[in-house]
Amino acid sequence: MDLPPDPPPMVELIEARLERLDLSPEEAFRRAGLPPDLLLRLREGTAPVPRGARLVRLAEVLGTSVSWLVGLDPDVAPPAEVLEEDQGSLGLLAGDEEALLRAYRELDFATKAALLTVVRKMAGPEPVPEVPAKGSAKGKRRG
Repeated sequence: MDLPPDPPPMVELIEARLERLDLSPEEAFRRAGLPPDLLLRLREGTAPVPRGARLVRLAEVLGTSVSWLVGLDPDVAPPAEVLEEDQGSLGLLAGDEEALLRAYRELDFATKAALLTVVRKMAGPEPVPEVPAKGSAKGKRRG
């Protein structure tokens, strides 16, 4: 029998704040603009930990800092990556694209340039846009 994954450390911190504030999870998440069942889904490992503006709103509702919610000293600024929006969840990048972008951002300039050259060669030539021929219907102005 497979055991469910361990919940992220944030779950215990959220639960502690909810108890201290005498606030239900559903109400807190509603106020933060998050799904009311998010705490349960986080505990089950079926939802990603909030990031970006959603994480900031949750911290505000819970009356704490983003740093504390992610398990850091509340007086230390949170890491930039937890404040970045999760592009994949916004439908802008697929998970593998986001992972590639994160890895790319960690490279030095020379390595980025070399990698870009290799990727462009692997992708093949860029398509050439069609230019309408002079005198064709597409190229004529309409009065």
